Amino acid sequence: MPDPGRIRNFSIVAHIDHGKTTLSDRILQRCGAVSAREMHEQMLDDMELEQERGITIKARSVTLRYVAKDGLEYTLNLIDTPGHVDFSYEVSRSLAACEGAVLVVDATQGVEAQTLANAYLAIHNNLVIVPVINKIDLPSAEPERAREQIEQVVGIPADDAILTSAKQGIGIEELLERIVRDVPPPRGNPDAPLKALLFDSWYDPYRGVTSLVRIIDGKLEPRTKIRAIGTGLEAEVEEVGVFRPERETVPRLSVGEVGSFWANIKDLHWTRIGDTITEVNRPTAGALEGFAEAKPMVFAGLFPTDADDYGNLREAMDKLRLNDASFTFEPENSTALGFGFRCGFLGLLHMEIVQERLEREFDLDLITTAPGVSYRVITTGGEILEVANPNHLPPPNHIEKMEEPYISSTIITRDDFLGGLLKLSEDRRGVQKSLEYLSSNRVVLTYEFPLNEVVLDFYDKLKSISKGYASFDYEFIGYREGDLVKLDILVNGEPVDALSLIVHREESAPKGRLLAAKMKEIIPRQMFEVIIQAAIGSKIIARETVSAIRKNVIAKCYGGDITRKRKLLEKQKEGKKRMKRVGRVDIPQEAFLAVLKVE
Repeated sequence: MPDPGRIRNFSIVAHIDHGKTTLSDRILQRCGAVSAREMHEQMLDDMELEQERGITIKARSVTLRYVAKDGLEYTLNLIDTPGHVDFSYEVSRSLAACEGAVLVVDATQGVEAQTLANAYLAIHNNLVIVPVINKIDLPSAEPERAREQIEQVVGIPADDAILTSAKQGIGIEELLERIVRDVPPPRGNPDAPLKALLFDSWYDPYRGVTSLVRIIDGKLEPRTKIRAIGTGLEAEVEEVGVFRPERETVPRLSVGEVGSFWANIKDLHWTRIGDTITEVNRPTAGALEGFAEAKPMVFAGLFPTDADDYGNLREAMDKLRLNDASFTFEPENSTALGFGFRCGFLGLLHMEIVQERLEREFDLDLITTAPGVSYRVITTGGEILEVANPNHLPPPNHIEKMEEPYISSTIITRDDFLGGLLKLSEDRRGVQKSLEYLSSNRVVLTYEFPLNEVVLDFYDKLKSISKGYASFDYEFIGYREGDLVKLDILVNGEPVDALSLIVHREESAPKGRLLAAKMKEIIPRQMFEVIIQAAIGSKIIARETVSAIRKNVIAKCYGGDITRKRKLLEKQKEGKKRMKRVGRVDIPQEAFLAVLKVE
């Protein structure tokens, strides 16, 4: 059993692409966790999607042995975390299990928006921060400028920041020595009743639920009867283990250790991330604080293309939710798309990743409706409703007022892109709160936005205006009243519920016109005329017509009386009218995605 005084638990945090996964690869190599033959890029990113996109989606933990210069052997528990704003919940979960954080800053890019957000998360958790300036081997590296920015922007001393190149393996030894020296050992009583923080879990088809825990007090060993304080469920531990990085069975887990256990749990609703695990016979006095529930910000409908897959989709979502507590869903049905689920995500990238994981890992074929946000509706009767689906809005005469979610955002950019970004922010109903210079040519902008304006393509626009240089981070700040209306799309007088949107009144007319025009391009021509309309309540604000495919019925009439031709045309017209009454317009999947593409 390792001596708690020689355990170091730490996370690596950084902005996306600043090199934290490469750094963890080098640490694994230096500690001999993997042989040169087994070594490959992104060792801890074992999900196919992570390898393809080159980003970390799930936090991963690994237990390493390190012999320091003083000759003593230390146990290092390293938790690699994601850098994208959509996955900051993963970061907060991982930091709750650590005493220290390695803050990685790219020597060429300097401090970015997520560097700041993740550093504040670590400071909030009272962690010791070890600053690291990475990529010093690049010709454009400016380590002194990065050092200055860490001190000025993040507000932590950086005169002894470690200079590394994860690619070349420079500075890794120095970093490990600093972790051993500066990160405090875990505190806890090995003889006290068991108290452990459950900070991740996933589903194993052969063994059921695998739970990842950090032991605070006591010890966890096989045949211990445990209880989860939050959900109240009891189980008996079958096996405990650690990841090095492959799973390895150990006799027990004690104070300060990070490891996993199996307890023959088949019920997916049992494990709640952030729960406290204790013994049944000797329970701990109080539960741990855990961490704030992740609040979904973006909502969309997910429907199986084949109605028979509904049950499989529910099962797949249950398994995925076990591994990703920030993803929520509830059943809903749509006249256009049948039975499906209304799902909540942390952001657009999160939505994309969840959809792709469901399709790949569970072999499903899905249709996604246009993403939107959750609104707060106060009815004339004083009732407060949370509405994520536009079709659940009460009738307009029952609505007293509507409130929309707002975010506070930080944009860090070079000053030559400032004009374009200010215009983009104004167009998205942003309210500027501050504009400060970090250095002679780098600016930090603080804006408050309605979340709905940022959710679709704001990030893409920001990146294209700034040629990829600007970085963006945001946090939810509450609800504010807005002049909002429901925009419906009608096809031949029938509303298509999956295309309904809640928009600001000022934007409703141009958005309705653009949507109707887009739908006209997408809906294939039928044997009858198709009328596409955009409407607010009973008021039509835009109309487009898809003309019918017309058979040339008068081809055989050459010369002769005009009345013969007219009679044939009238007969055709009658047929078209009848067809329009019984004909159904098939709306292709692209139409639901068209809502995303509307400028």
